[in-house]
Amino acid sequence: MIRRAKKSDIPRLIMLLQDVLEIHAAIRPDVFISGTTKYTHEELEEIIADDQRPIYVAVDETDSVLGYVFCILKEQPFSNNMVPFKSLFIDDLCVDSACRGQHIGEELFEHVKSEAKKLGCYEVTLNVWAGNDGAEHFYEKMGMKTKERQMEYIL
Repeated sequence: MIRRAKKSDIPRLIMLLQDVLEIHAAIRPDVFISGTTKYTHEELEEIIADDQRPIYVAVDETDSVLGYVFCILKEQPFSNNMVPFKSLFIDDLCVDSACRGQHIGEELFEHVKSEAKKLGCYEVTLNVWAGNDGAEHFYEKMGMKTKERQMEYIL
């Protein structure tokens, strides 16, 4: 089952956020700090209460969180030369490593697409760090295509 996250899910969300952080820290130790998380307990409380930043969780029959997807509802355009539309941005998606291969990530992604349609969104977007080949492959399998690329030159 997939539902909106609630405050009682925060300890489990933090555990999964730590897992994701370690994947990113392994890929880019120059950017990510191992042993940290993207959000604090207090920040998660605020996000859970914010309808513009829904968090959806996949839960088992005991209501234990198996995975999550953090989203942000965005209004376009960013400039005068763009057509106005709504976008649902996937800020983070994670499935517990013990549950991978059970299509939970696919179910979360499909849920996001469904919610985006209900919200009148034109698209679902996300960012993938270069080197996170598993995530990139997963999103391509879900039908996503590259929209734009952010490039860097490290000084």
